[in-house]
Amino acid sequence: MTGLAVGERSARGASATRTTRRLSRRSRERIAAGLFLAPDVLGLALFVGVPMVVCIVLGFFQVDGFGGYTFIGLDNYRRMFADPLFLGSLKTTLLYLVVLIPGLFVVSLALALLIRQKFPLVGLFRGAFFAPNVISLVVIGLIWKFMLTDQSGFVVRVLGFFGISSPSWLGNPHLALWMVVAVTIWFAMGYYMLIFLAGLQDIPREYYEVATIDGAGVWQQFRHITWPLLKPTSFFILLTSTVSMLTGGIDLIYVMTSGGPANSTSLIIYYIYEQAFVYGEYGYASAIGAFIVAILLVWSVGLFALTRGGRFNDARD
Repeated sequence: MTGLAVGERSARGASATRTTRRLSRRSRERIAAGLFLAPDVLGLALFVGVPMVVCIVLGFFQVDGFGGYTFIGLDNYRRMFADPLFLGSLKTTLLYLVVLIPGLFVVSLALALLIRQKFPLVGLFRGAFFAPNVISLVVIGLIWKFMLTDQSGFVVRVLGFFGISSPSWLGNPHLALWMVVAVTIWFAMGYYMLIFLAGLQDIPREYYEVATIDGAGVWQQFRHITWPLLKPTSFFILLTSTVSMLTGGIDLIYVMTSGGPANSTSLIIYYIYEQAFVYGEYGYASAIGAFIVAILLVWSVGLFALTRGGRFNDARD
């Protein structure tokens, strides 16, 4: 009996030891995960979270640029919706995004479908399409400004060689914004092309082989195989490209057009820059920034709700 009791206690002790070791391993995994995540979380909190909170708070103050802060409540927001320049920038930005996002989406997807094929020098084409994305936006702006300059620009000279008169690409209020859109698509298409390519490579080749055997053409394969299985990737690109294009690109605008001519390329992000760093209206600029953050939050939540987190109309869980 004594030996049996001792053996039972030993078994319970061994089981408890294994449980302790198992819990300790889990604890170590949690600690390791926390340590890996800590730099990113701290970076986001420090460089995104804190400035965002400061921006929201400053939106309720009038800042004179010399250290003076006067609480004015919602006056900056009332001024915002009565400011014709702000409303004009908002309209220009909306038009910019309505044309840019679908154009960038279609061009990037088309390039991804192209370089997915196997043909000679495909690697060279991939590198060429992505190359603009690794160049500074300031450099890109200077290059295209040089190419589109009136009379002496490269594009103007090439068109003139063929006897085609060239308009003022950056000096015409009706053309300048579309030039910025075209350059932005040219610059950003390589990055989103690679994201689409990653999504395409996740689709099993067997689906296309079976569809080919069943007599499905290229368009039918794209419609019934590629597009449905590419919806999560499409959702990611729609979300990130909208945020990126709305909050970025100020370098390009500043170098190519400086918001002109006649404010035709004054996007909302450039208007914020002008109010803060040209006119010293930090409180007003912060209020506009907070308004843009609110728009982006509504857009993100709405896109998640409408597409069911990238699954669109797929009824499956």
